[in-house]
Amino acid sequence: MTGLSGSASSGPTAPVPPSPAGSGTTGADTTSPDTTGADTTSPDTTGPDTTGPGTTPSGTARSGKARPAGYSVLRAGRGSFLVHRRSALVAAALAALLAAAVVASLCVGESFVAPREVVRVLLGLPSPDELVVGTLRLPRLVTGLLVGAAFGVSGALIQTMARNPLASPDVIGVTHGAGAATVAAMTFGLTSYTALTYVSVGGGLATALLVYLFAWRGGLAPSRFVLVGIGISVALASLTRLFVTRGDYLVAQQAKVWLTGSLNGRGYDHAAPLATALLLLAPFLLWAARAQRGAAFDDDTATALGVRLDRTRLGLSALGVVLASVATGAAGPVDFVALLAPQIARRLTRTPHTPLLCSALTGALIVVVADLLARRLLSPTELPVGVFTALVGAPYLMWLIVRTRSSRSGGTA
Repeated sequence: MTGLSGSASSGPTAPVPPSPAGSGTTGADTTSPDTTGADTTSPDTTGPDTTGPGTTPSGTARSGKARPAGYSVLRAGRGSFLVHRRSALVAAALAALLAAAVVASLCVGESFVAPREVVRVLLGLPSPDELVVGTLRLPRLVTGLLVGAAFGVSGALIQTMARNPLASPDVIGVTHGAGAATVAAMTFGLTSYTALTYVSVGGGLATALLVYLFAWRGGLAPSRFVLVGIGISVALASLTRLFVTRGDYLVAQQAKVWLTGSLNGRGYDHAAPLATALLLLAPFLLWAARAQRGAAFDDDTATALGVRLDRTRLGLSALGVVLASVATGAAGPVDFVALLAPQIARRLTRTPHTPLLCSALTGALIVVVADLLARRLLSPTELPVGVFTALVGAPYLMWLIVRTRSSRSGGTA
């Protein structure tokens, strides 16, 4: 019966040629198609019950590629994207906190403005407080938002490139290079905000190139990259002080406030170059958000995955340097924002790589809150925003250094 059912299920078969003499076979019965060949893999033995239309031959669900844990598929038209659920929730929470900080910053000042009137001004509706909110406070706030976002993304890119949480633009000397170039231009009489922005970008790029050249020894070791950057930043700080002493009194005072990092007197003319840079770099930032996932692995793993490390690191570092330099030209070197924002974002999202969107939102939130405290904590005296970011960032930097040393010496990471 088994043989009959097997031949019926397998359909007509070709005649089996006789075995050659001396082959050791025992006749056609032992080599018939009823016991070998198609019978062992016939549809009757593996049948539609185990390999139905919804499963693969191995019995697994035919649902495309495996989805990583914690991710959801977001479909937009013909395309689909993997979205990390926790990162999306953290980004939404940061956006809500940032919106609250924006309204609070526009409400508080020498005269208090009701939140309702602030919202009306933001929506473009007529309001009696349009002059105070829309003309005096909003341009400064927009500059702070863009500066914080640029520093947050810049820190995330550079830390990913160097695989080191200490490798922020202000620690490795990028902002110091931009500051030194800008102060030198101010000392020699250059006062155009647009021109100073280009000078700042040039100084930051030149400093990054210098650090890259000195740190390269057949490869880019993260520890050597950070140490070379710290050394160059110290030298540039001394050069900046030299330029300040050579300028007249007014230029020296303006340079000192600018070097601390301040949003005082900032307007749309300061924010425009930074907004333009962010818009132009948006397509490259989308590439960086994907490229940094492969660059975050060690060299052997990244190479095995097909990542071109040299090109990826060069692209990530170039984007980070440009963003940090333009932000420095807009508000001065606001220290430790680029160091704090990516690490806070990464700890909140718990992702193996640093999320760029959450880093941007965190950096903007830090700058807006720090500026609000700088304006009102010691009122009527107004402090530079960089003072408050340094008060938080300096202790964090020391803790991070101690933590890194203890992990390398055998402590817990």
